[in-house]
Amino acid sequence: MARGASASEELPAPSRPLLTEEPERRAVPPVDLPSIALHAPAPRIAIGILYFALSAVLLQTTVNLLSIDPRPAVLFICLGCFAPIYVMQLVHSLPRAKALRERYRYWTLPAQAVLTYAPILVLGRSWGAAAGFLAASMLLLLPGRASWAMFGLVAGSMGVLGIITDSGLVGTLYMVVSTMMSGLMVFGLSRLSNLVTELHQARGQLARIAVAQERLRFARDLHDLLGYSLSSITLKSEVAIRLVSRHPDRTRDELASILDISRQALADVRAVASSYRDMSLISEAASAEAILATADITAHVKVACEPLADPADTVLATVLREGVTNMLRHSKVQHCRIEADERAGVVTLSIVNDGLGSNPDATPEPRRGSGIDNLRARVQAVGGRLTAGVCEDGLFQLVAEVPRNGRR
Repeated sequence: MARGASASEELPAPSRPLLTEEPERRAVPPVDLPSIALHAPAPRIAIGILYFALSAVLLQTTVNLLSIDPRPAVLFICLGCFAPIYVMQLVHSLPRAKALRERYRYWTLPAQAVLTYAPILVLGRSWGAAAGFLAASMLLLLPGRASWAMFGLVAGSMGVLGIITDSGLVGTLYMVVSTMMSGLMVFGLSRLSNLVTELHQARGQLARIAVAQERLRFARDLHDLLGYSLSSITLKSEVAIRLVSRHPDRTRDELASILDISRQALADVRAVASSYRDMSLISEAASAEAILATADITAHVKVACEPLADPADTVLATVLREGVTNMLRHSKVQHCRIEADERAGVVTLSIVNDGLGSNPDATPEPRRGSGIDNLRARVQAVGGRLTAGVCEDGLFQLVAEVPRNGRR
């Protein structure tokens, strides 16, 4: 697309070293992925404590029963009833058994109730300690107020058992309170293990989202930054080819400019990879004016605002770079106007060109690509607004409005 045979003014030769003489890399901050998502501990500790607590309660109850009645039949009853109670309680409590308990809870809960109360007929009040598991299961499996009502009913049933077995006031209160305490303990540990597991899964999801966002940022930055540089290199290379036989000095200047742009493109690639990138609207405006002159595009460039701070400066510079890239790559521009001014704390960048030619109703190529969408996302991220379209006079206009402080 070069019109370099009649390029207006010579570009100054760069004073920096050759591209092969690579400058020293400076340290840049790492990509800011959420560390909370990448270093989340596994929920093994909470689940391990739950296993230990359930086993300890059952072991303590078995020891108490055998200390009162050491007959083998008592041990057989304990093992025969505690084993299924333990398994069902794990189903009711463990995070990974969620699907199983939601499917079978109306079967496992009555079965646990039968295994809790039936041995009382043989072993008496000493078996009452197993009611704590049933109380916890009521809280874990039943919804809302019904769960607490059934929890109170299970605890109250131990009070009735104490009265029936003539355990006295202290003994009866002990049975009720111990049932409530063990039930709340199992319920709390079960909820804790479930919450820790959910948190761990959420952190993993955050990490995956962060990686996806970083990939999107990388692709977007490559498009916005390198598109301009590569278009400029192509343009200047065509100009150099046209001038090589007639104007060796001009050719040398164009090649030096290509080297300079290539070096900047290399720096942009490193900046994108390291998520460290600062761009200046004023610098981009000066660069755009020189590039457009090389392409024989008559450009009026005016930046009437004070130097900006990030993120507004970088966002507007990116919009300008992408707009110039589209002019060089997608349209037949003869004249363009680039203006930036500030009013009431809002900086407005306007890029107008005649690239639609004699068909003002045509939709410009940039509208069908990802460039405008990327720019709109960038501008909206800092509280601004971006519009692009055809004016009444047939000119194509790209306008970005960004608050000076980067938020509206």
